[in-house]
Formats: sequence, structure tokens, C-alpha cells
Amino acid sequence: MDNFVFHNPTKLIFGRGQLESLRTEAPVYGKKVLLVYGGGSIKRSGLYDKVVAILREIGAEVTELPGVEPNPRLSTVHRGVDLCKENAIELVLAVGGGSVLDCAKAIAVGAKYDGDMWDFAERKAAPKAALPLGTVLTMAATGSEMNGNSVITNEATMEKLGWGSKLAYPAFSILDPEHTASLPKEQTVYGMVDIMSHVFEHYFHHTTNTPLQDEFCESLLRTVIETAPKLAADLENYDYRETILLCGTMALNGVLNMGYSGDWATHNIEHAVSAVYDIPHGGGLAILFPNWMKYNLQRDVLRFKRLAINVFHVDPAGKSDEAVALEGIEALRTFWSSIGAPGRLADYGIDDSQLEAMADKAVRFGSFGNFAVLDKQDVLEIYRMSL
Repeated sequence: MDNFVFHNPTKLIFGRGQLESLRTEAPVYGKKVLLVYGGGSIKRSGLYDKVVAILREIGAEVTELPGVEPNPRLSTVHRGVDLCKENAIELVLAVGGGSVLDCAKAIAVGAKYDGDMWDFAERKAAPKAALPLGTVLTMAATGSEMNGNSVITNEATMEKLGWGSKLAYPAFSILDPEHTASLPKEQTVYGMVDIMSHVFEHYFHHTTNTPLQDEFCESLLRTVIETAPKLAADLENYDYRETILLCGTMALNGVLNMGYSGDWATHNIEHAVSAVYDIPHGGGLAILFPNWMKYNLQRDVLRFKRLAINVFHVDPAGKSDEAVALEGIEALRTFWSSIGAPGRLADYGIDDSQLEAMADKAVRFGSFGNFAVLDKQDVLEIYRMSL
């Protein structure tokens, strides 16, 4: 494995009733709070009232930024940055899913920057400071509650770009599985696809001597596969929600990929799709990832074979390595379809008319991917396989 330094500064507060810890965590950073949330689900569930009540009881001055989009937009980030500067905000508090958290991260760094936060996404600049960020998570998916990553959509240029900074790690994140119980089945499924996709992005690498890391990845995948159908059939089950919530955090907080770098091409390919068509990120990944696997099978057939056997329990007896590997990929597709995830771009009404435009967006910064380096023609072929 490669040399590495692991440091995760986020304080993770996990379990039933942990929202009460907001009383002690928020005042550490100040009284002027920007409350960032989405389209209103936290109001329907009652979580909004609980959060606001606690903030009022501790004497916080609350400024609100509602309406964060599922693919958070740069214009919304700009509004949040302006509110921070106008109200001398001391703490950004994100209450919602990964999109809300991603938006809040962009606001936190943008509020301490004289230029446009989009400079960070375009790699023209790097954050030098950020407001403290706290989160109350309502969806298991992105792992944004315990990492420094964010994805923002520039609706003016139809670009969706990921960026990251050590300064964007939340100071604290409160995860109560009960806050995810009202999430509809479709979003729950998309979240579980996203979690598995993060693990796949880690898993496909060429670094040698990573037995523990590989086992971590395989164990997490098996846990999601075992739990996902149960949760899809019983959406308010606390135990299932609890398991998936922790899986989401562990899939992207840096623990799985100590000592090596994963691939991350498929996320880039999907970002270009949802930038143009504004589809759910998890839905796009469900369509694209099996096709990325098939396209890159020959890069390391034994890696795919190991996944098939250890995660999807494919019986290798009497089969070639390639046949076992392909059976594992088909098992993934079958599993995702069984819990309600889409399988083709056509499921979202996407045809071949924008493939070139999407591929251009995917390779904006040049070829990409670590397990398999992809150029525009590679991306186009994966899109065609996914139609």
C-alpha cells in the first residue's frame, strides 16, 4: 500500500435522540447561525421546528436559506454567501441530505472568499478559510457529513463540478436514523446506490497489498446488499435505517481508502449527465456503473472476479475468470433493479442527442480515472452502452 496520513476532524454524533447535542455544539462557534435546508421536507417531518426551537432556546440569531435544490445550484450558493456577509454569520448549519450539505460547504468557503466560489470548482483557486459548518443529516447517501467534498451545479453554463477542501469538513455532524425514516422509497434507493458506488470507486484500484482495505469494502457492500431489500420493504424500520446511515458515512469518510487512491471516473461521467438533464445522482450511477465495469473488465479481470465471488457469491466452479466477473456485474445490475433503481438512460427519457455535449463536460479537465484512464471516446462508448 502507499504511505498515508489519516485525519478526519469531524465530530460524528450518531444515534437516537442525538439532536439534543445541538444545544452544546452550536454555541461553541457563535450565536449568528445560517440555517440551510431544502424544499420543505424537514418542515413536514417536524425536524425544522425541533431545530429552530433548540436554536432559540440557546439564544441563537437565525438567518434562513431554504430551497436548496437536489442538484444544488451556484445561484443558491451565492445567495447563502451574501446572507453570511450581510448578517456576520458565525456558523453555517445544514439540515437535510447530501445536496444541502454540499451547498452549505460551498457557502462556508465562499463566505470567506473575495471572489466567486465557482473558482474552486474550476480549479482556479483553493479555499484559504471557511466558516464553521454543522450538519443534521436526513438522508443516507453522499457521506458529505464526514468529508470535505462537495458538488455544485452552475445552471448558467450547465456544468456540475466536484471540488473539495480540508476546510470544508463539518465541525460536527448529528446523525439520528429517525430523521431519515420519512424519506420516500425512491430517494432511499438512490441513496443506497450512491453508497455502494462510493465503495466501488474505492475498490477498483491497482495498489498492491491492501487486504484489510479490500475486506472493509467487501464487508460494507455485503451489509448494504443484505439490508437494502429489507429497508425498501419497511421504510420506517429504525434498525435498517440505522445500518444504512452508518454505511453511508463509512463509505466516504476516508477510512476505506487508507493507503491507496480509488478510481472516481464513474462519478465524473454521471455528473455530466445530471448537469445536462438534472436527473437524480443515484439514478444516474445505477445506470452507468455496471457499464463502466463491463467496459473496463479487461483492466483487471481478477479484481472483478474477486468482487463477484466475495460480494455477490458467484460460484466460480467450472467457469472462466471472465465469465465469473461478468456474472458478478450482472448480479449487481439485477440487485439494483430489484430494489427499484433504473437501468437505462432511456428510463429518464435520455436519448443520444446530447452524448457529445455530456462527454465534453466529462473531459473538461482532460482524461480522468485512476483504475482506468478514460478519454472522450471512452466516455462516449459508456454512454452508448447505457442508452
